[in-house]
Amino acid sequence: MVLGFAPGAMASARPAPPIDGVAILAKRYGGDAAWYAGNIPLFASSDPLLDDTWYYRWALLRAHQRDLGAYGYISTEFFDDVGWQREPWAGLNDASGFHIDETRWLRQRRYAGDYIDYLYAHGGNDRHFAEGIADAVWGRYLVDGDRAAVTRHLASMRHIYDAWNDHYDASRRLYWVEPLLDATEYSVASINASGGRDGFGGGHAFRPSINSYMVANATAISRIALLAGDPATARDYAGRARTLKARLLDALWSPSLTHFVDRYRDGNDDVTAWDQIDARELVGYLPWAYGVVGKDTRFDAAWSHLLAADQLGGPYGLRTTEPSYRHYMRQYRYDKDTGLPECQWNGPIWPFQTTQALMAMERMLHDRAGTPTPVGRGDYLRLLRQYAALHRQGDRFDLEEDYAPDTGKPIVGLARSHHYFHSAFNDLVVTGLVGLVPSADDRLTIDPLMPQGQAGLAWFALQDLPYHGHSLTVTYDRDGRHFGQGKGLRAYLDGRLAARRATLGRLDLAVLRRVNPVQPQPIDQAVQLLRGGWPHVEASSGADPEKLHQVVDGRISFFRELPNGWVSAKGAAREQVQITFEHPLTTRRIELALGRDLPRAVTVWTRDVAGWRRAGHVAITGASIYSIDLPPTATDAVRLTFDKAPGDQLNLVEAKLF
Repeated sequence: MVLGFAPGAMASARPAPPIDGVAILAKRYGGDAAWYAGNIPLFASSDPLLDDTWYYRWALLRAHQRDLGAYGYISTEFFDDVGWQREPWAGLNDASGFHIDETRWLRQRRYAGDYIDYLYAHGGNDRHFAEGIADAVWGRYLVDGDRAAVTRHLASMRHIYDAWNDHYDASRRLYWVEPLLDATEYSVASINASGGRDGFGGGHAFRPSINSYMVANATAISRIALLAGDPATARDYAGRARTLKARLLDALWSPSLTHFVDRYRDGNDDVTAWDQIDARELVGYLPWAYGVVGKDTRFDAAWSHLLAADQLGGPYGLRTTEPSYRHYMRQYRYDKDTGLPECQWNGPIWPFQTTQALMAMERMLHDRAGTPTPVGRGDYLRLLRQYAALHRQGDRFDLEEDYAPDTGKPIVGLARSHHYFHSAFNDLVVTGLVGLVPSADDRLTIDPLMPQGQAGLAWFALQDLPYHGHSLTVTYDRDGRHFGQGKGLRAYLDGRLAARRATLGRLDLAVLRRVNPVQPQPIDQAVQLLRGGWPHVEASSGADPEKLHQVVDGRISFFRELPNGWVSAKGAAREQVQITFEHPLTTRRIELALGRDLPRAVTVWTRDVAGWRRAGHVAITGASIYSIDLPPTATDAVRLTFDKAPGDQLNLVEAKLF
């Protein structure tokens, strides 16, 4: 029996939170725990690997938040700069959907909000790659319920959608893309179009990916237009979505391969225009991931390929192409500086498309709940655990670009690949494993995707998740002994029991939306986006220009594989860093991120027309982040003096001025 209750309808007693947030954040994040406190939702379960991966992924997300000053925060795909990013912001639009899916679950709303503003108001969605960003923005609205935030960029969404007409073939009634600009170089279409000789570029094709994105984006724009009071636009884009959906299902389904596949846009000596490719790829599940297939059962045969060990279901992860493909795992491209293998999509595991395959499975299982499905909830849990295992390399966590499906070892292994952020994981835990199905209405469905009995988790808790202006906690306890609250599934809103059932299954809750609280959004005035520009940074030692730039580049990382910021020389008992501005600024606070070999104390000096004055001081206690209040006076330079042990090397990761 499923029980649903409005908040407050059940017992008013507030049980103790199932997870001790202070203890777990201190254990997981040490001196940087303050960033996560009151920001990330907490998770604990009977599977330590899922728990470890959950907290690692928040650290991964934290490292990829780049502060752009007046532009706010964006999420980066690579921590270090790469040659194909959008300068000088370091943005790439191909991973943006995943970034929004993950950051929508943070209680600090600016990380998603600033990023969406960057994408639509500041040119961040430059269509460099095929994308489903409007759909992701709608997904964020389902969580936060903020009508003003989701309708703000409707005109820009329409403009970008219509700009994709340059990739639309009116005669075929489908969108096309080069696999390289689908962020999937060396795919079957591009390799085949080269006669097997190459495949980095070329192979323009009508793909399940871009057409699924465009269906989802049109659907999102239609729904956003309704919220904005624009029924004409809503009808227009709903019609576009409906027409493209029907065409995709008809033209990109291969009866012989029982899979959604590419069709070549162009012909040459090696391929024929409009022919379908001759191998299955993981990209064929995107029509489920982006709501194209829905409850339609005609294409169920495709799911058998995902689980088959000799097809897409590799022993360590999901292959992007099957081993039967004649160019499977052939390495075409190597990094010119190191000779290491470069990125390819002819078989390796990619967290990017593993995420999308799990999104597809989650959506299909929830859409068809209560009816027969071609894969089960146990399959979802198994594949989620398999994906979690890729994050761990020996005794440390480090998610890289791609992996060998028969060994689970990283393939690319380049410096840029460490802690790579072109995927999601925590969103899959929330929406899949725990089973939240967010709604545009004042309700919420919770339907965990795991099997009953011993095959599933014995217990889990998801605590302090933001939803429609409330704080949501969900617990499951198979035998009632772990949390001591009885058997089954429970949901708490703002600390009060809102719904429960004695067995694993579906809960439906009424959740009246609240206005999201206004949160402070301070602007870092010290960001140096352009190397060599303002502000200028100099130091008493360690004068590497790149390291000095990193002091004010808006990035904070405490991963050993992603070193960032100024590093002093050894020997001196005192060091200093000076930041000089183009024009005087009124500063009220400085925030310092410190890495290895912490100093004993930091003194802050500011310079005005009267000269230098001592403005602040802090003793170092072992934390990684320090905030020091300053007198609100106009200053054209700030100097930091560090007292340290003579043999230590300081690491000033970042300095921010507000």
